[in-house]
Amino acid sequence: MFKIFIGIDISKDSFSVSTVDLNGNVCFSLSASMDSSGFSELYNAIISSCNVLSSVIVGMESSGCYHINLFSFLSNKGIKTIIINPLLISNFSKLSLRKTKTDRKDALTIAKFLLVHKNQIEQFSSSQDIIELRDIAREREYLCNLIASIKNEIKRLLQLLFPELESICNVFTLTMLNFLMKFPSARTIRESKSHLIAKALESSCQGRKISVSVETIIKTAQSSVASTNIAKEIILRGKISTLLHLMERLNEITELLSSYCQSIMLEDLQILTSIDGIDTTTAATFLAEVGKIDNFQSHKKLIAYAGIDPSVYQSGKFEGKSKISKRGNRHFTRVIYIITVNVIRVNHVFRAYFLRRRNEGLPFRKAVMTTAHKLLRTIFAMLSHKSYFRVKKHSL
Repeated sequence: MFKIFIGIDISKDSFSVSTVDLNGNVCFSLSASMDSSGFSELYNAIISSCNVLSSVIVGMESSGCYHINLFSFLSNKGIKTIIINPLLISNFSKLSLRKTKTDRKDALTIAKFLLVHKNQIEQFSSSQDIIELRDIAREREYLCNLIASIKNEIKRLLQLLFPELESICNVFTLTMLNFLMKFPSARTIRESKSHLIAKALESSCQGRKISVSVETIIKTAQSSVASTNIAKEIILRGKISTLLHLMERLNEITELLSSYCQSIMLEDLQILTSIDGIDTTTAATFLAEVGKIDNFQSHKKLIAYAGIDPSVYQSGKFEGKSKISKRGNRHFTRVIYIITVNVIRVNHVFRAYFLRRRNEGLPFRKAVMTTAHKLLRTIFAMLSHKSYFRVKKHSL
């Protein structure tokens, strides 16, 4: 049982600490620098306050990357340390009528939050393995966003240099990207010999099937309305080079995410992928954000964590429109939407449910969100009971 509750408020260069006991009395407070001497000062203060480290619980808010080193230090010292959603601390702080805000006051708020929720501590904790899995999943999400951004920039450049190309082929295949590195515009194609263009296209495909012929490319380039801009051609080559690198990096991270998830949560991964439409990558991303399903008391908590729970405003006789709260984990919200759309496309059970809600008059996005609710309820039950997806005869 925990007897000492330590709250830490972290910034880039320093951190503030406040500690309370079971009676809510402040044991010690301190401020220290975010370096080895500051970490040692905190550890010595904890040892002086309580020799039995198993009775100590430390809580800190997730603060970008700044909390990670201190979290790892305390965990390696055998001190139970948890990362708490800042929204929970913000809501808890509103219980106080005082509006004073200092780093030390914030640390005391975290310590009191731990004291009040001492019997539900496990709901807020994440193992180091889950944290590392989450880091990998979010790096993959970051790469996906970068790739999408670079693709948009390439499209804009091609609108100047070869606007007709997108109408005859997919410009983002490896074959076409490599080809555009050599011939980045309609001008360069028009000014080159046909056998050199054919050779470049053949070498770019590297054994893959070519979706467009050399003759079609040459003919399209000759009638193109493209502008002549050598500077933009150089920029396009650079963008394509960056995109190819990011795509290679994405493949590496995706493989790492899958293998790491299999090593720590194989059973949960297999349970999720038993649902048609959920592949290993999206299942691993789901588990990275959720962690242990035991962290959630019910499917309603899981739905709220995704930020797709209903938010109703009512006062007296007035009742506003019901909307989703959007107050959950945005990374989890993103993966839930992706999973739901994929499941609707290939899983006949959830597709039938989606179509039924559409027929009832729900707009597309609302029908997707409603299906996401059903999917999360199903997943919660499956992970809680360690059971695989099975379709009942009259299941809808």
